[in-house]
Amino acid sequence: MIYPFFTFLFAALNHITSVPSRLEITDPEAIKTKKAFQSTVRQDPVKEMVELKSKIPDIEYDLKYATKNNFTGKRLYPSSLKKTFLRKPVCEALQQVQDSLRKKGLGLKIFDAYRPYSVTIKMWETVRDEKYVANPVKGSNHNRGTAVDLTIIHLKSRQELNMGTGFDHFSDSAHHSFTQLPEEILQNRNLLKNIMEYFGFRAYQEEWWHYSWPESERFELLDISFQKLAKWAKRNP
Repeated sequence: MIYPFFTFLFAALNHITSVPSRLEITDPEAIKTKKAFQSTVRQDPVKEMVELKSKIPDIEYDLKYATKNNFTGKRLYPSSLKKTFLRKPVCEALQQVQDSLRKKGLGLKIFDAYRPYSVTIKMWETVRDEKYVANPVKGSNHNRGTAVDLTIIHLKSRQELNMGTGFDHFSDSAHHSFTQLPEEILQNRNLLKNIMEYFGFRAYQEEWWHYSWPESERFELLDISFQKLAKWAKRNP
C-alpha cells in the first residue's frame, strides 16, 4: 500500500509545481511591445500614444515613480523622466479639462499616466491588494494608456489644492465616499471629480486622484519604455 501512496504524492506535487504563477497567466501576446504597437497605430490612429505637454504645454508634472517618493520606496521610472503619455482621445479629453480649469486660474498636475506593464508587476510584488494595485493577470488601465493620476493646482502659485491626503495614500480617507473631512477638502475633491466626469472620465472610488477612460479594454496593454515611446512620438508628431 506504500507504493500507491507515493505514486499519488509525486503526481500531486508534479501538478502543483506545473501550475503557472498568477503573473504568468496573462497572454503574452496581449502585452504589446514597440513593433506590435507601431503596427496597431498604423491600422487605428486613435490608439496613438501622445506626450501630454505636446498638447497641453502648461500642464505640470510630478512623476512620483521617477522618484523614491512613492509607496514602493523605489524609483520605478528613469530619474531623468520628463515625459508621460496617454492614448490620443484620452489626451484630448484631458486637454479639455485643462482648458476649462484655466478659466478659473487653475490647472492639472500629473502624478502618473502611462505605465509600462513590467512596472505593474513590480508594484504587485510590493503590495498584493487589488483595491490599490492592479493585478498583472488583468493588467492596469495605466498600461493601456487610458488612466491618469492627478490633482488640481493654482496656475499662478503652482500650489496644489488641499485634497486631504497625498497621492497613493492607501486608506479609507482617500476614498470618494469618505466624507469626514473639512468642507474645503470635500469641495476640492468634488471639483476634480465633477470636471473629470464632465469630460468623459470615470472616477475610481478608492482613490480621489485616479481616473480612467471608458471602454479601456479596446486598448492593448503595453510594455514599452518611455524612451522608445518618446522616439516614436518624435518621428510621428
